[in-house]
Amino acid sequence: MKLKMEANGLEQTREIATAFAKCLKSPMIILLNGDLGSGKTTFVKEVVKALGCDELVTSPTFTLLNTYNAKFPIYHFDMYRLSSAEEAMNVGFEEYFDKKTLDGVCFVEWSENIEGLIKDVDFVIEIEKTGENKRTFVIKESGYAGN
Repeated sequence: MKLKMEANGLEQTREIATAFAKCLKSPMIILLNGDLGSGKTTFVKEVVKALGCDELVTSPTFTLLNTYNAKFPIYHFDMYRLSSAEEAMNVGFEEYFDKKTLDGVCFVEWSENIEGLIKDVDFVIEIEKTGENKRTFVIKESGYAGN
């Protein structure tokens, strides 16, 4: 499955995220790809809200991982500051990417920085900034190994 959608502003991004949230279940791993400022964290924020969590969702750029208690646990990773899968393993992240033990849904930004660590991906979401408030979302159902 591959869906391509255009969003003109936050309201349409919210609609896409809310619809996407309806197909999530535990355990799942979703990779988010896009340039800085493309809206990866905003998308996660809207998914978390759609799953019944009112916590403040922020970018985990400096903490690397934020956890939210929604319909099921949401693990939001930002691997921007990491340069290898080994670095992610050194902080114990590999346990989150094993679906035999995962108890929630992982969203991973900048997964290309830890290439080879995530073996079982459910969705890849590409977000492209096409204007000040415009985004193109391409959601691909996956199941492939790696990034």
